[in-house]
Amino acid sequence: MKITNIEGYPVWGGHRNYFFLVIDTDEGIYGVGEGGITSRELASLSLIEHLKPLLIGQDPFRIEHIWQTLWRGGFFPAEGILSATISAIDIALWDIKGKALNVPIYELLGGRVRDKVVCYPHNAGHAMEVAPLVDSCLKSKAEGWKFVRWGLPQDGDRLEGREAVRAGIKQMHAVREAVGDDIDIVFDVHTRLDLPDTLLFCTEVEPFRPYFVEDPLRSENPDSFKTLRPRTRVPLAAGEQFSSKWRFREMIENEWIDYARIDLCIVGGFTEAKKVAGWAETHYIQVALHNPLGPVSSAACLQFNLACPNFGVQEQPTKPGALLTDVVPVQAEWKDGYLLPPTRPGLGIAFDREAAKKHAFRMAELPHLHRADGAFTNW
Repeated sequence: MKITNIEGYPVWGGHRNYFFLVIDTDEGIYGVGEGGITSRELASLSLIEHLKPLLIGQDPFRIEHIWQTLWRGGFFPAEGILSATISAIDIALWDIKGKALNVPIYELLGGRVRDKVVCYPHNAGHAMEVAPLVDSCLKSKAEGWKFVRWGLPQDGDRLEGREAVRAGIKQMHAVREAVGDDIDIVFDVHTRLDLPDTLLFCTEVEPFRPYFVEDPLRSENPDSFKTLRPRTRVPLAAGEQFSSKWRFREMIENEWIDYARIDLCIVGGFTEAKKVAGWAETHYIQVALHNPLGPVSSAACLQFNLACPNFGVQEQPTKPGALLTDVVPVQAEWKDGYLLPPTRPGLGIAFDREAAKKHAFRMAELPHLHRADGAFTNW
């Protein structure tokens, strides 16, 4: 079997774009992947033209060899947008191998270690209000979700640290009272706070027993976690912006986090993620895959988590079947807060290229926030 073509599909999903790609082979088996850096989809599309000559004619079963060639072949380490594009390629290659061998990808990763994968939804985004958030969380509980999740609140396009912390504490208190003790809470700081505000937040929400506080600090300098970790007992999660195992090194080896937020669509696909997860396992760090993306990413995360012994929870913004059902007409199955193992080979999904072309790319930028004094702050 040889690779004959690779084609990218930037797809408008109604409120944002998604980046998918398809790899074809001379035996008619194709694989689908998804890249994970939002609002930079055209960059991934352009990168395919650089990587295509390295892929055409290759044996798609040589996944590790292809990964090493793409990562190291340009001399400069393949961080950021290049890593996200390699991630999509890697996922597609695993999809091809599973289809060719007529098994789900989790069988290629060692087989299932669990019968289902617990996941959490997104509740009410980053709003300041309390009542709508509580209503959203109660709805999730009624539907059968075992977790609720929301992010550090903002006031329109303004985000002021202390103000956001005070609002977040009120929300945490209200949600815990509303959903009771049996529902786990995930709170996403979204890298928005500096150390003093993060410490205040973690100290005040500790009585409400969050499952973890995610991305409590910015990710550029992981060494800053050495100051935060010993000063809070709240479980911490980070890593969604890391694009290689090397970026995870300090976090794992120093045990500054309790949950590794690996993103399959950024870190380098299955090939790199399984190395990070194994490394984390030696430090008793659980894996909580970052998955704010489309149905291809969701399917890949499910396959990975079914075979991952140190799994914690999977991010799953909405139930499968709620997004791009014409582009991905076969998606994962969800029941009572869990994703169920697929029986179809590869990723276990179907992809319609013609439908993807009908969702034409639209230029869209992520929100840009500012402080009260007008200074830029990250979203």
